[in-house]
Amino acid sequence: MRLTIERLGRRGDGFAPGPVHVPRTLPGEVVEGVVEAGRIDAPRILQPSAERVTAPCPHYRVCGGCHLMHARDGFVEGWKADQVRRALSQQGVAVEIAGVRTSPPRSRRRAVLSGRRTKSGAMVGFHFRASASVTAIPECRLLHPDLMAGLPALEALTLLGCSRKGEITLHVARSRNGLDVAVSDAKAADAALRGELAAVVRAHPIARLAWNGEVVALSAPPTQAMGRASVTPPPGAFLQATEEGEAALVGAVRDAVAGTRRVVDLFAGAGTFTLPVAERAEVHAVEGDSALLAALDVGWRGSTGLRRVTTEVRDLFRRPLLRAEFAAYEAAVIDPPRAGAEAQTRALAEARVPVVVSVSCNPGTFARDARILVDAGYAMAPVLVVDQFRWSPHVELVARFVAPGRRERA
Repeated sequence: MRLTIERLGRRGDGFAPGPVHVPRTLPGEVVEGVVEAGRIDAPRILQPSAERVTAPCPHYRVCGGCHLMHARDGFVEGWKADQVRRALSQQGVAVEIAGVRTSPPRSRRRAVLSGRRTKSGAMVGFHFRASASVTAIPECRLLHPDLMAGLPALEALTLLGCSRKGEITLHVARSRNGLDVAVSDAKAADAALRGELAAVVRAHPIARLAWNGEVVALSAPPTQAMGRASVTPPPGAFLQATEEGEAALVGAVRDAVAGTRRVVDLFAGAGTFTLPVAERAEVHAVEGDSALLAALDVGWRGSTGLRRVTTEVRDLFRRPLLRAEFAAYEAAVIDPPRAGAEAQTRALAEARVPVVVSVSCNPGTFARDARILVDAGYAMAPVLVVDQFRWSPHVELVARFVAPGRRERA
């Protein structure tokens, strides 16, 4: 069947009339292929888009790590900005895009990889597209060179921890002192295996190794820079995907709260925004994970030149901060998970916190929560789009909201 691609869906795949799902295509392209269950899995491109480029990675056709490597960078940036515009438009909210900041190739400093044993050794990589199979990624254009250099170590861990027909998951992140590796779904670590794992850590640039939730080897603290502070997050903790992406987000947040003296940071994590903001203002960090807040607190106490930081362990989905609790703060930073934070946003709107800075990884839930603030009279400044998941459909953003009656600065 011959079809013309009309649009891209929110996951970056093309759709033709029907609708027919056609992966790895672009709007305007004419394709041909066999339609099965509403999709063409192996399309032949008859008329390519002017936005199409040759994917720079040799693994692209099979690897599931990237989705939009066949499109020109400018097209991807525009498409991601449009995702934000469309989501807000569906909520009846007008928006101006301040720009798109895209992380460069080979900049991903954290990844979740899969490991399997093979007849000749071990394989570590990403899953095939829509498949349980794993593909090796020796020439990956996405991951930071330090992660790529660690692949032999991850293969060695796979040989030790994976059964012949099983699969292990490897969370790996670049730190100041080497790789921070957390392995799950692996064999239980008995005394003999612990010794072998320690030998792998000694032989490779691994700062810390966690095995099925337990730290089994530590050669150096896997510290991360958060502003002036050094933080050692717990194993497998959330970390912004690229240093460039984090810098863009942090810079936007700091600019948005400039001039305020007391800030509350909601869903604070290990201090990505708390600690840089504390260079200029007192911050109260609220987070549901006590281990993350403990790491934040240690990082703050070990730093100099920071204002006072307090912490509170609290499930903000079950117990959002209430109107009266916001009375002491001039600004709130909120960075919820993909589900957004509807209840907490309603409390912010009711409290009329002078400045609200929203960081989001989901345009849909961001738009829903933005509508709450706009309906309460808040003015939304231009939105900065941050693309640190290069070649993927994921979108992140930062937006500043100013309460009614408060004059927006020039």
